[in-house]
Amino acid sequence: MGFTAPMPVQQEVIPFLLQQTRDLVGLAHTGTGKTAAFGIPIIQKIDPSSTKTQALILAPTRELCLQITDELSHYAQHIENLHIVPIYGGANIVSQIKQVAQGAQIVVATPGRMLDMLKRKKVNVSTISWLVLDEADEMLDMGFKDDLNAILSGTPEQKRVLLFSATMPRGIEAIARSYMKKPAEITVGLRNMGAENISHQYYVVHAKDRYVALKRIADYYPDIYAIIFCRTKIETQEVAASLIKDGYNADALHGDLSQPQRDSVMNRFRTKNLQMLVATDVAARGIDVTNLTHIINYNLPDDIENYTHRSGRTGRAGKSGISIVIINLKEDFRIKHIEKQIGKKFVQVKIPTGPEICAKQLLHLIEKVKNTEIQHQEIEAFLPAVYEQLKGITKEEIIQRFVSAEFNRFLSYYRNAADINVELRKESGRSGGVGSGSGSVRLFINLGQMDRFNDRRLKAYLQETVNMPDLRISHVDVLRCNSFFETDAGQVEIIIAKLTKEKFQNRRIQIEYADKGKSREKGNKIFAKPGNSFFARKRNKGKSQGRRESKYRH
Repeated sequence: MGFTAPMPVQQEVIPFLLQQTRDLVGLAHTGTGKTAAFGIPIIQKIDPSSTKTQALILAPTRELCLQITDELSHYAQHIENLHIVPIYGGANIVSQIKQVAQGAQIVVATPGRMLDMLKRKKVNVSTISWLVLDEADEMLDMGFKDDLNAILSGTPEQKRVLLFSATMPRGIEAIARSYMKKPAEITVGLRNMGAENISHQYYVVHAKDRYVALKRIADYYPDIYAIIFCRTKIETQEVAASLIKDGYNADALHGDLSQPQRDSVMNRFRTKNLQMLVATDVAARGIDVTNLTHIINYNLPDDIENYTHRSGRTGRAGKSGISIVIINLKEDFRIKHIEKQIGKKFVQVKIPTGPEICAKQLLHLIEKVKNTEIQHQEIEAFLPAVYEQLKGITKEEIIQRFVSAEFNRFLSYYRNAADINVELRKESGRSGGVGSGSGSVRLFINLGQMDRFNDRRLKAYLQETVNMPDLRISHVDVLRCNSFFETDAGQVEIIIAKLTKEKFQNRRIQIEYADKGKSREKGNKIFAKPGNSFFARKRNKGKSQGRRESKYRH
């Protein structure tokens, strides 16, 4: 298959699975070779003489399910009577049932369709020896927690569980505690960190210039092959429609597409008939396309962990890639939060000006002409007529006319193009300070991970407690004992008024503008009242200290 040396995750995982019997939690980004890392040892251990299902591999999406199946089939192509069957939604379930009935030692499935097959009693997982949860964090993000619990409850006690994830949120830790026995952990890179071969860049523009900035980035990279991430389905469709109207090879991928439409878009993108795919986070789950040059965050995700998944779509299989973020003045604080999360530094880059883009496009055109292969026999018959047409025109004039014919569109579009770069200034109205009645404001609240909150739970708690129909909560960052979130400036006073009257577990809620909260945060250390710090202190001190804290608390 062309492999010459194992990738880091393969070098760690393959010997472990062949020599050990323990469960495994593997933390590595998408595109690092995880399928071969768990697939090759499982194939070696499978008994092809038995038709029983011996391994179950769960993946979050149809695309990833089919990709894993395809790769495993290549690894096992010389092993007779070994059958690998994919089970996923959007396909004929009757044909899948027939395939399993004929014997499937390895089943690769999406959680929803797998649960359906189990309810119909068409797949028997009671005797499996291997259970693999691939991209486990994405499965939880997509709401498959209950399905996973139902599937795992029907598997035998004696089996090896392999869990692979790009990040390690609390939900993954809960699965590891519930269904794994003292698992070993193999981490390629650092926990929740970004891939090494991806450079992270950000551009700062006014919000109204976001699409103009996107166009300039696309024009500055003539060979761009990218996924553009938007926050909503509507925005995805609007951006894709604008790009198509402006002459770019682009299309949208979102949840409202039917499966045939989705397949059509993905086939065009994989074959590079599309240069840019505009997608939501959910629609892009499990997409595995090689050689992507760029990931463009048209909008930052609400959940910082999603940035890791987005950027990990490029720089795969040891290749390099660029992850770009387009932000406005009020979002620059989020870059620092992401830097802390992924352990990588962002570089601020200027949006290319009109002359810079024209120069880049012109040189790309000339390079393309230089590298064009001449089909001498095919064009020989046409050359006399061409030479006759060009008689009397000098070589320099021919070059000038050729460049103008190919290049006039760019020259006219960018002739009077303004510089849309914006300088970050302390007085630029960054969110986090006191609002003026419009735009967004960042707030601090004394609830955090110690109170069993993550970003989704905190968002739900705030919406339920404040109880405003049009309440907007976004950019939630949950820290150890406090959190920050963003809301509309016009709603701030109502939110503060309502929450300051509330208590959480007998503790009064403190909420204020983020600039004040940061000065009290003290590097994310405990600053709250003793009643709030009991559990954290007990975790870090001895039992006697815990008893003293308990005494004081009561």
